[in-house]
Amino acid sequence: MEIKGIAARVYRLLAASFIALAAANVQASSVESMRLWAAPDHARLVFDLSAATNANVFSLENPARLVIDLDDTQMDTDPSTLPLHDSAITSVRTGTREGGGLRVVLELNREIEPRHFTLTPNDQYGHRLVVDLEYPGESAVENPIDPIEAMIRDQEIQAQRASAQRQLPGEAAPPSNAAPVEVQEAKPHPRRDIIIAVDAGHGGEDPGAIGPAGTREKDVVLEIARRLAAEVNGTPGFKAVLTRDGDYYIGLRQRTALAREQKADFFVSIHADAFTSPRPQGSSVYALSQRGATSETAQWLADSENRSDLIGGVDGSLSLRDKDQVLRGVLLDLTMTATLNDSLSIGGQVLEQLGRINRLHKTRVEQAGFMVLKSPDIPSLLIEVGFISNPDEERRLRDPVHQSGLSQAIFNGLRDHFERYPPPASLLAWQRDNQRQPSGNEYRIQSGDTLSAIAVRHGVPVNQLKQANDLNGDVIRVGQVLQIPRS
Repeated sequence: MEIKGIAARVYRLLAASFIALAAANVQASSVESMRLWAAPDHARLVFDLSAATNANVFSLENPARLVIDLDDTQMDTDPSTLPLHDSAITSVRTGTREGGGLRVVLELNREIEPRHFTLTPNDQYGHRLVVDLEYPGESAVENPIDPIEAMIRDQEIQAQRASAQRQLPGEAAPPSNAAPVEVQEAKPHPRRDIIIAVDAGHGGEDPGAIGPAGTREKDVVLEIARRLAAEVNGTPGFKAVLTRDGDYYIGLRQRTALAREQKADFFVSIHADAFTSPRPQGSSVYALSQRGATSETAQWLADSENRSDLIGGVDGSLSLRDKDQVLRGVLLDLTMTATLNDSLSIGGQVLEQLGRINRLHKTRVEQAGFMVLKSPDIPSLLIEVGFISNPDEERRLRDPVHQSGLSQAIFNGLRDHFERYPPPASLLAWQRDNQRQPSGNEYRIQSGDTLSAIAVRHGVPVNQLKQANDLNGDVIRVGQVLQIPRS
């Protein structure tokens, strides 16, 4: 009798253990927190999960809803705390799905195109489900470029493409005995603004580097980017486009795509450095390197910045599929060279200005393979305003006065360059041409011109032509006005 009692107790214990184990397996995952970021063209909702789980996402109409079903999952957070303002979500409801699992219903106030993906744990987060609500037809920037401005830039791009096509290898150069070209009077300009794309690094679920006192890179660089945009917009002849103006994430490829869509003349990405040691400090300026990083530090920084796209759940490859066949053949050989020369030239002037208000970590423009700089047709710089990992510099980076000083220094460097080399059809080009006294010895560069051909046509040595126009290389721009020295 006693043996039977013991056996019964053992059976009950085993049964209870089995039931508990089964219950644990049924509730294999839980939603520990939910995070929402609202951007002008999309909203991103992130579920932080205790374990990986399967998700099914689908839309319903009348009324518009997005349903998110999570298998074997329970809710361990309060969705009512989500900041729904400025997003497509009106309210969030949760409940147990028929047959088990968690159902989350998003009530919507606008049309969306949903997509979702899961992410495995990294240094900052555990398992995640990311649900993006993209808004069809919306621009990622708050004030997209005017259609007339876009038309002017499209005309310039077409002229540059035609010039590049004429300069393809194997084509005949202009004959050296060509007759002198009559000096052309400068034509009126549409007086367009010079567009500066200002990119605040990181954002949303990607905080960037974090300082010893908890300062997040994404917050500091957004403040500096906003101040820089205000400097740009406050200067006649310039207009700023912010790639992000809030706490949300934008992929590295999308940042340069936005700059291209807005016909930007220049792209500047703002970051705050970090290192494993708290001692390094100072500002740095980086341009794209065609042959890899120029130092181990530059390579380390490039790798760390490029990895940020993995946090956002997208890869970092560069595609030129939006370019026509002619550009694909000449971009790397011609356009990239001119673009990189402009980047280095502007970078030197920005570095000089930064050196007046802050210590410089490097006294020359560094070059590295930052993904965010890989836009072949737009000159670009990545500026590390300081080391957030240095306690003293972290404190200064939080200071609004220091932030304003950094933004002014960056813009001063940009403005100095564009005042010397204003893009064709810009207000600055028009002002420059109208301030000059007609001297009869000027020539406006046309599509297909080369510096050597211009020198031959006017009967002056190339070196003398360079000296008269303060040119360091052979790069010239359509619409640029050259002073022709008397022979």
